[in-house]
Amino acid sequence: MKISKTKFKGLNVLNGIKFNDSRGYFREVYLEKLFNKKKFIFWCMSKSKKNVLRGMHIQTKNPQEKVISVIKGEIFDVVIDCRKNSKTFGKYFKIILSENNCKSLLIPAGFAHGFLALKKENIIFYGNSKYRSAKSEFTIKWNDTKLKIKWPKGKKIISKKDKLGKSFKEFLKI
Repeated sequence: MKISKTKFKGLNVLNGIKFNDSRGYFREVYLEKLFNKKKFIFWCMSKSKKNVLRGMHIQTKNPQEKVISVIKGEIFDVVIDCRKNSKTFGKYFKIILSENNCKSLLIPAGFAHGFLALKKENIIFYGNSKYRSAKSEFTIKWNDTKLKIKWPKGKKIISKKDKLGKSFKEFLKI
C-alpha cells in the first residue's frame, strides 16, 4: 500500500494493492501500522444506485476521522475542510474512488464528506474513529454556491435530509 499526501494537512489517498487471478481478486484496504495506530471503532457500509448523491455530512461535537473505500462500483468523492485554523479551510478536495482503482481516502476529523455514485451499483465501506451522534450531525448543502464544488453533470437523487442542508455560512455560525 502506498500513501499519497494531498495539499490538505492529514488528508491522504491510500493506493491499495489488488491481487487478481482467475477466481477474482484480493485487495488490501487499510494497514494500521502505516497510520500511527489510528483507531477506527465504527465500521459501516452503504449501497447507492447510480446518481445518488450523499452529503455533505460532518459531526460537529465529536468529529470523526474516516477511511472511505469503494468495494463495488465508483464514486465521485468530495471532502470540505471545515477546520477553522487550517490553511485550506473552506476548500474542497475531490477524487474518484472505485473498485478498480483500489484507492481509499483517509479523512481527518473536521472535514465534511459526501459523494456521487457513478455506477449502477455502488458499495462504500467506511471506518470511523468515533461513533455516529445524531445530535451533532450537520449537513452542508452539496451545491452551496460559496464552495463552488464542480460535481459531474446530470440528474442527482438526493435524500430529503440532504436537500435540507444548510449553507457553509450557516455552518460557520455553530
